[in-house]
Amino acid sequence: MRAQNLQNLTIKELTELVGGGLTPRMVRHYHKLGLLPEASRSQSNYRLYTDKDIQHLRRIVALKSQGFQLDHIRKLLQPLSKQAPLSNDLLDSLQQQYRSVTSQLTRLRQTASALEGLLGRDHSCLDVQAEALLQLRQLEVETSASVEQLEQLWDGLDAATDAHPEDFNESLQQLLPLPARSQIEVDLLSKLVIASGDVTLVDFVRWSQNAIASSRNALQSKCEIIVDVSAVCAGIDQARVAHLGATVNTLIDDPHITNFTEIELEYCSTRKWQDKLQQVTPGCILVVGYAPSVLMSICNLVEKKQIQPALIIGMPIGFSHAPAAKRRLSRSGVEYITTLGINGGGLLAVVALNALIESLIEKPHCHCYLRGQAN
Repeated sequence: MRAQNLQNLTIKELTELVGGGLTPRMVRHYHKLGLLPEASRSQSNYRLYTDKDIQHLRRIVALKSQGFQLDHIRKLLQPLSKQAPLSNDLLDSLQQQYRSVTSQLTRLRQTASALEGLLGRDHSCLDVQAEALLQLRQLEVETSASVEQLEQLWDGLDAATDAHPEDFNESLQQLLPLPARSQIEVDLLSKLVIASGDVTLVDFVRWSQNAIASSRNALQSKCEIIVDVSAVCAGIDQARVAHLGATVNTLIDDPHITNFTEIELEYCSTRKWQDKLQQVTPGCILVVGYAPSVLMSICNLVEKKQIQPALIIGMPIGFSHAPAAKRRLSRSGVEYITTLGINGGGLLAVVALNALIESLIEKPHCHCYLRGQAN
């Protein structure tokens, strides 16, 4: 490409600069739909694009990658002066798309559950698995009675589970092959999957490159562990924490505050919890399992260099603030473990912490995680 002149890019140069799989044909289509304003023309009648067009197309590509429909993107990117306040039609359309997506997810989840029932069999259940596959091949599907036959098949499989305790690790090996991960990483992910009952959670867990190393160094140094609420504290393996010589403290330690809404309101309205957060010791581990406002405050203090934790386990719950807090955490420059989007909760946060503690005690000299890269 010639030296960039962001006021006179050809359509080919534009698509190469924007990236994201964008093609000249797609740009022309966006012009036709009104997604992209018509470009100026050269004397030879070629479209010429500017920096403003680049930014506009990058927004389109980003929204499209998130699953937004082109008509929704067009309305979202309209100048505010051309939109009705909060465009009820647009919101209704987005809600319809959301319901359609969740309906598809439900059907896929049902399919995944059936497959997990077959594939997630430990060694002791392999004979049952083979019998189930044979019966599925022979299942008659020509009448409505086939549904009852399928239910009877699952009943037969379920009856066989009384004979022995389930081997979770063997089951996960059938459903969750992670050959590129270190032993400690696989153990952490496996424990999170078992705690959530959702194999797909693996695709939503993220950690920084040195998160595991930093946690091990902090725990070996008998660091302070600060959790957001008592419910998280209650799940910590206190015996192993005591063995390491670490201490556990709770940020919002009022026993009368028990649910998510109360936690959020209490933290935002009571200054003493925010002041308490500013006094955490350098090199501590912070664990947030409920309140996104707590995680937001932590990120703010980190960015201002007012606190210096060794690790933040940030897995608050919520539909808007929590995803925003996690995105901010991933950009804060501190070592972290988190879950994307609305996934998370106190149980997962404490499971992650306990897995790190257990791995240090059980594998004190293991350095396999140092070969990994940022997740």
